[in-house]
Amino acid sequence: MTHTILSKNFFVNSSLILITFLLDRISKIYVINLDKKFLGSEIFSSKYLNISLIWNEGIAFGLLSFDQDNLYNILTLLIILIIFFIFVMIIKSSGIRKYALLMILGGAFGNIFDRIIYRAVPDFIDFHIGDFHWFIFNVADIFITLGVVFMILLEFIDNGNNNVNKQKN
Repeated sequence: MTHTILSKNFFVNSSLILITFLLDRISKIYVINLDKKFLGSEIFSSKYLNISLIWNEGIAFGLLSFDQDNLYNILTLLIILIIFFIFVMIIKSSGIRKYALLMILGGAFGNIFDRIIYRAVPDFIDFHIGDFHWFIFNVADIFITLGVVFMILLEFIDNGNNNVNKQKN
């Protein structure tokens, strides 16, 4: 048992989660400090990208944002249960699927950390074209999104392979 816990894969997997979490934390701390320094004004502004801190009390991209403490706590507990479910999926997965889930888990740890410490998640990356703005997000959201995209692509690839194998039989 000790050998499997301390195996090379454990360190690689843990490192990916830790790097994801640290990149997220460093970026958030940096932007929070810049926001304090500039007293809440836009930190960076360009034709397609703004860096401006907002505090998201909802879930992904500000959805389900509300002021009631009970609902916020229930949502936080639900997110913790989802994180546990992702952890179980990681244990049962291998290959690229495992790395996609590790990216999701690292990002989820970054956002749940903020929900517990700040009672909101700092989002600051604002892509836009003219007056059309995409949802404001953070580095953890990038890793979560990449992990989900990889999972979807892997499903398409697996389904394509299964259809090819069925046609051969």
